[in-house]
Amino acid sequence: MLESLVASAICGVARAVTGARALWRGCAPQPVQRVYFGNHSSHADFVLIWSSLPPTLRRQTRPVAGADYWDRGGLRGYIIHRVFRGVLVDRERAERSADPIEVMVGALDQGASLIVFPEGTRNPQEGLLPFKSGIFRIAEARPGVEFVPVWLDNLKRVMPKGRLLPLPILCTVSFGTPLRLQAGETRESFLARTRDALQGLAPQENPA
Repeated sequence: MLESLVASAICGVARAVTGARALWRGCAPQPVQRVYFGNHSSHADFVLIWSSLPPTLRRQTRPVAGADYWDRGGLRGYIIHRVFRGVLVDRERAERSADPIEVMVGALDQGASLIVFPEGTRNPQEGLLPFKSGIFRIAEARPGVEFVPVWLDNLKRVMPKGRLLPLPILCTVSFGTPLRLQAGETRESFLARTRDALQGLAPQENPA
């Protein structure tokens, strides 16, 4: 009960601060298993995607996040574990006790949908960084899962890297057309196709 109240409060604050509008441009918010993949500019990214989903979809959707930042106990640990039920992965090879892909695939096998950021790090510039191979490995392991591009517009201005308090700027969260790994598709082709699909949701004034 407490976690539900905290989740509602976080969603309310996220929408109030950003004025975020969810635009379902390529699909409807349906209760099917998906991997939502977005552009990455701040720690608030997954919060905004998660809060843009209807409540029924939020309950089955888990953000993937770096254990080095989130798994520190206290309020931060409570929020990621109890409120968002985050899937935490070790980003540094030397610190890994488990393969991050296996951890994410395990969450899918438990029935969850995921929120991921295939650039692998926050990007303070316009456009997109090259995608890491992780999204392809997930698709290769579970080719039946839908991959939905989600473009966050203006969020890097609301919560730029290093800033503790957000700025009140209107944002949009655009959900695109789902993709699946095609039979025999190479890693390079899939990464290019998913990156193009995500970039295609960006406003015209923000070219790659």
